[in-house]
Amino acid sequence: MTEGIDVDVPPSGPGCVECDSAEPAGWWFHLRRCAQCGHVGCCDSSPGRHATAHWKATGHRYVQSFEPGEDWYYDYQDETLATGPDLAPPTAHPADQPAPGPAGRVPPDWMAHVPR
Repeated sequence: MTEGIDVDVPPSGPGCVECDSAEPAGWWFHLRRCAQCGHVGCCDSSPGRHATAHWKATGHRYVQSFEPGEDWYYDYQDETLATGPDLAPPTAHPADQPAPGPAGRVPPDWMAHVPR
């Protein structure tokens, strides 16, 4: 294991943990996966910004994109893109889950809710 990255931990699920558990359930623009514990959170372009909140709460500095076809890492501590090893599958949310998503929870005026 590279310090701060655990290649054996699977993702916490197919969507943002906090958005999925909120009442009413939330939505996201894109998803990020914590490379240390597998927590899936929404990106900073999402209303909840839960991936960054997870880093601030835990100190887990590396996330990997959890979008289909993307494998880049981000280092919150250094504020840079990073490289890293392959993580345990699955490496992305289901391909049929739209972005923003998930289907049925995204408001029609979603662009008005994206943080600027």
